Amino acid sequence: MGQNMKIALSVGLAVIVFVLCEGYLSTTKSALLGIIALLVGLWSSEALPLGVVSLLPIVLFPAFGILSTKATTINYANHIIFLFLGGFLLAIGVEKSKLHLFIAQKILSIFPKTPRGMIFSLALTSGVLSSVLSNTTTTLLLISIAVFLTEHTGLKMRFALAIAYGANIGGILTPIGTPPNLVLLGIMSDSNMEIIPFFTWMMLTAPLVLFMLFFMAYLLSIGTKDIAIEQIQEKLTLTKEQRKVLYLLFALITLLLVNAKIKPYWDGLGLSESGVLLAFGLALFMPPLNVLKWESDFHKVPYAIIFLFGAGFSIAKAFSHTGLADDIAHVLLSMTEMTPLLLLLATATLITFATEITSNTALISIMLPVIYSVAKQSGIDATLFMMVATLCASYAFMLPIATPPNAIAMSSGAVHIKDMLRYGIILNIVGIVAIVTIAYFYWRHFI
Repeated sequence: MGQNMKIALSVGLAVIVFVLCEGYLSTTKSALLGIIALLVGLWSSEALPLGVVSLLPIVLFPAFGILSTKATTINYANHIIFLFLGGFLLAIGVEKSKLHLFIAQKILSIFPKTPRGMIFSLALTSGVLSSVLSNTTTTLLLISIAVFLTEHTGLKMRFALAIAYGANIGGILTPIGTPPNLVLLGIMSDSNMEIIPFFTWMMLTAPLVLFMLFFMAYLLSIGTKDIAIEQIQEKLTLTKEQRKVLYLLFALITLLLVNAKIKPYWDGLGLSESGVLLAFGLALFMPPLNVLKWESDFHKVPYAIIFLFGAGFSIAKAFSHTGLADDIAHVLLSMTEMTPLLLLLATATLITFATEITSNTALISIMLPVIYSVAKQSGIDATLFMMVATLCASYAFMLPIATPPNAIAMSSGAVHIKDMLRYGIILNIVGIVAIVTIAYFYWRHFI
């Protein structure tokens, strides 16, 4: 299908969505949904470059009276974006120093030297690390290694997805693993709800994490049986430059671990992860490291992914500003006549697929107060429903805008949106069913 046809189909989809919504919503809200349909169509079909599509809200939102230019562009300077910038600089440093070859050799010497063995090991490593570090940080640290384990394009794609999906899945194991978890705890505190203790949270989420990690790794490994992984023949030793980068990464991981909050036992150092990663990324340009050069290396930063998250934060802001978030709340209220099981399923499905078109942190910040209000009015357990919604916000696997790890996998160049859609739709559905089943038959006895 040609580029012009893909663009025409995306515009046609946007017009259809606008016309269908016009009969039920205001023109502004209908225009917002039409623009979102256009963006998703262009992202999914890859009709235009990722960065170009991600900048369109700056043009379209003011043009249709959704948000002003100032209110839209400020989302492209969100503090999360600078966390990405620091992580990307570290990844460029790893690649330039060829440290990834040394680490790849070590990994291959420990784990089974088969595609399935590598996929499982990468998924488990990512899942475990993201339960302590943020899932964004984990993916940034691992992705540059994963894509250099093989020259086979199909395996590269699977390895990158194993890292990203593993971080999404493992991030829910602890309250500190992903930003939506922290948003939930903050809203529960503000609402004078009983906070879920750290180890109780782990006890509740561990079965879900283990099941999803193994299912995801098995799914990605289908069809890889006959693919051989190239071996690094020569025994590599660390160069002076590689040692510099390796020590920097060790220092970063140590600082992030010490900085992590583990209530009620440790409040962390209170440092901003965005500031920490940016500082370590910029340190690569400075003595005594001097690994990166501004003129030759800074252009390697994947700005398209940075713009993608700006678009996600802009969409979330538009949802709130236009009142579309309130309309979703009314839809949820109309569902309260359902049985608790069906209401859980409806909530999980709504959050999972809504997250695909906006930042999961931004969406859950909007939706948790709504879900709390719905739960209070309908007399159901607010903690159970809020936790289901929070975990579903991390279990969105179809589009790069859904979660930071998805976007980082796209930035590696090994993953196309069609690959993410193909595996993501299966994982979305399995994730919804798994979360609802475990919540209904297991969590509600402890929450």
